Amino acid sequence: MFRVAEQPLDGKVPSGDITQVWDKHKDNLKPISPNNKRKYEVIVVGTGLAGASAAASLAELGYSVKAFCFQDSPRRAHSIAAQGGINAAKNYPNDGDSVWRLFADTVKGGDWRAREGNVYRLAQMSANIIDQCVAQGVPFAREYGGLLSNRTFGGSLVSRTFYARGQTGQQLLLGAYSALMRQVGGGKVKMFPRREMLELIVVDGVARGIVCRDLTTGKIESYTAQAVVLATGGYGNVFYLSTNAKGCNVTAAWRCHRRGALFGNPCYTQIHPTCIPVSGDYQSKLTLMSESLRNDGRVWVPKNQSDTRSPDQIPDDERDYYLERRYPSYGNMVARDVASRAAKERCDAGFGVGSSKLAVYLDFKHAIERDGEAVIRAKYGNLFHMYEKITAENPYKVPMRIYPAVHYTMGGLWVDYNLQSSVPGLFVLGEANFSDHGANRLGASALMQGLADGYFVIPYTIADHFGKNASKLGKIGDDHPAVKEAVTAATQRINTLLNTHGTKSVDSFHRELGAIMWDKCGMARNDAGLRQAAGEIRQLRDRFWKEVRVLGSGELLNQNLEHAGRLADFLEFAELMVIDALHRAESCGGHFREEHATEDGEAKRDDNNFCYAAGWEFAGVGNEPVLHKEPLEFKNVPLQTRSYK
Repeated sequence: MFRVAEQPLDGKVPSGDITQVWDKHKDNLKPISPNNKRKYEVIVVGTGLAGASAAASLAELGYSVKAFCFQDSPRRAHSIAAQGGINAAKNYPNDGDSVWRLFADTVKGGDWRAREGNVYRLAQMSANIIDQCVAQGVPFAREYGGLLSNRTFGGSLVSRTFYARGQTGQQLLLGAYSALMRQVGGGKVKMFPRREMLELIVVDGVARGIVCRDLTTGKIESYTAQAVVLATGGYGNVFYLSTNAKGCNVTAAWRCHRRGALFGNPCYTQIHPTCIPVSGDYQSKLTLMSESLRNDGRVWVPKNQSDTRSPDQIPDDERDYYLERRYPSYGNMVARDVASRAAKERCDAGFGVGSSKLAVYLDFKHAIERDGEAVIRAKYGNLFHMYEKITAENPYKVPMRIYPAVHYTMGGLWVDYNLQSSVPGLFVLGEANFSDHGANRLGASALMQGLADGYFVIPYTIADHFGKNASKLGKIGDDHPAVKEAVTAATQRINTLLNTHGTKSVDSFHRELGAIMWDKCGMARNDAGLRQAAGEIRQLRDRFWKEVRVLGSGELLNQNLEHAGRLADFLEFAELMVIDALHRAESCGGHFREEHATEDGEAKRDDNNFCYAAGWEFAGVGNEPVLHKEPLEFKNVPLQTRSYK
C-alpha cells in the first residue's frame, strides 16, 4: 500500500537550549538590506489570520506582495468563524502560567506527536501576539480594572485564553485585515480576490508561482514571484459535514503535494466535542459551539438509559456528569479528543439525548444560579443567540444539546523549522502546515499559530531563502516552459470535468465520500474499516470521473465547477489520509485506533514504533505513496502516558 524511504526527514531544528534556540537561529539567518527587499516578489495564497498577517508583515518590510483569496474580500476568510479565544502565556490571573507551562500543555495535548522546537517557539511568541493585536485595536474582554480577561480552555489547568466574547476570530481577523489593507493602500500589496489556486509553478525544483482561475470570469491566470507562501487552511470538508465553511478545501495544498511537497500526518484530524448535532439528511454543514462554554456549562447525560423526561425534570442525583466523574482534575475542561470520545461512548452505550440519541447536554443551570444570567450573557451572549436561532431552544432555560463533529486538521504540508516545505521557496503557514499541534490541537491555539507564523516567523525565514538563493531567483515570464505546463495542466483538468457528461451531481459524490470517511476514518478507526475505506474511495473516484455532471461552462462564474474541482482533489487526498491512518497502528490524540486502547478506553500510543512525523511523497494517483519519517525527540517534555485525571 506504500513504500518507506530509507533516509529520515530532517526538520532542521537547531540544537541547543530550547529556550534560546529561536533567538540564536534568527541571528544566523541571512538578512537582506532594506533597499534590496523591494527587488523580491512574494505570492501569498490565503488571507485568513496567517495569510493576512504574513502579507502585511512582508509588505511592511519592503517586499512586493501579491495576495490571493477565493472570497470577495479577505474579511470573509474562515478565520472569522473562530469563537472562543487565543492562548498566551501572560499569567495575568497569577495562577502559575508560564511559557514553559504552555509549551508542556501543547506537547501533552498533541499526545507527544508534535515537534518540540516548533511548539516552544509558538509558546514563546504568544505574549507578543496579544500585544500586537491590542495595538491594532482588537477589543479583547477586560476586567473592571482594565487588564485583559482570561478564561480556561480544554487541556489546561490555568486561565490563559484571551477572548472577545464569542467572536475572537472575527476581531483578530479585522486587526490583520486592517494591517493588510494599509499595505494595499500604500501600493506594497496587490490584492487578487475571487481567485482560486489550481497549480504550483516549480522551476528547477524551486517554487516560483501559481496558476489561478478567476472565479468571476473563468480566465486561467499565471503569476510568478521569488517565493510562494501558502496559508489556505485545513481539509476538514473531506468529511462533507464539518464545522468548516463550505468553501474550505484541500486543493491548493494538494496541488503543491502533487508538485513535490510532502504531506505531513494527514490522518490527524480534530473532532470538536461541542457542536450542534446533525438534525437531518438535508444538512450541508455543522455549527460549532465554542469550547469556552465548557467553563460554565456542565456536560451530562441521564443515568437511566430509558429516561425520556425533559432535562429540567431530571434531578442532579439522576444525572451523570461523566467528564467530572472520569477526569476529576480537569473535569469538563479535558482536551478535545478526550471529551469527544467520552461523548461518543455515552451515546453508543445508549445514554444519548434528543430525538436522534446522538447528543449530550451542556447545561448552564448552575452557572446562572451562581453568577446570574447577566454575567453569562456578557460572556457568551452571541453564542447563546446563535444556538437559539438554529435550534429554536433557549439555552438560558434549557440545556444545549451537543455532539462531536469534525473541526480542525492537524495534518498539512510538511515543513521544516523555517516553515519551508520540501519544495524550496514554498512556505506553508497556519492550519495548512502540520508542525505545531501533533495528534490533537489544544483549544485556542489555532489563532495563536496563524498569527505567530505570519507576524513573527515568516519575515525572518523567507529572507534567509532569498539571501541564500539570490542568484537562482531571476524573473521568469509567462512564456517560461514551466509556466506554460502548469497552465495547460489546470486548463485540461477543468475541461475534463466539464466534458464528463454523467448524470450524478457533484454534491451526491461528496456526500458519499463524507459518509465513508466519517464511518471508517472518523472519531474511531480500525484496520478492517480503513482497508475497506481505501477500496471504496478508489471505486468512488473512478465513478466520479465517469458519472459526474458539472453544469455550466468554464468561462464565467460557476460554483458547480469550483465544487467539482475541489472534490476531485478530496477524492485523491482521502485515499492518502486513509493510508496514513492505516499505517499508524497506534492510538494518539484524535487518531483513535480501536485495536490500540487502554482498558478504560483511552488512547494507547506506541512510542517504540511510531514516535515520528509522517511525510508522504506523491507517486501518482493510485500508486503507492512513499513514506518519509521525521523522528521526534522529547528532551524537554519526556514521553509519558497522557492523563487528564
